[in-house]
Amino acid sequence: VQLQASGGGLVQPGGSLRLSCATSGITLDYYAIGWFRQAPGKEREGISCSASSFGSTYYADSVKGRFTISRDNAKNMVYLQMNSLKPDDTAIYYCAAGIGKRQCRAEAADFNSWGQGTQVTVSS
Repeated sequence: VQLQASGGGLVQPGGSLRLSCATSGITLDYYAIGWFRQAPGKEREGISCSASSFGSTYYADSVKGRFTISRDNAKNMVYLQMNSLKPDDTAIYYCAAGIGKRQCRAEAADFNSWGQGTQVTVSS
C-alpha cells in the first residue's frame, strides 16, 4: 500500500486549498481513508475520514463545515477540499489508509498505512 499526499501550499486566511491523496496497492472502495494533521508542538489530530465507498464520513469539530472529503475510486484518489482556512489550520497534512468500515472516527490506531505529508501554511 502506498499513499502520497499533495496539494499543500501557502494560502491567505479565508482562502481554499484542495489536498489530494494518491493511493496504490489497494482497492480503494473497501478501504477507509483518513486525513490527519500535525502542527508544530502539537499532537497529531485526526480531522476527517471516509469509512469506505459504502460507509460514512467524519469531520472533527475543528474543520466541520469548512472541509469536505471525497473519493474518486476510478482514479484511486481521495481529496480534502479545505475552505475558509484559518491560521490554526497551518500544519503538515497526512493521508492514511485502513480497513474499510461502516463508520470511522479518524483515530490513528485504525489506519496502518501512511503517506508522506504535505505542508499547509495559512498566513497573510
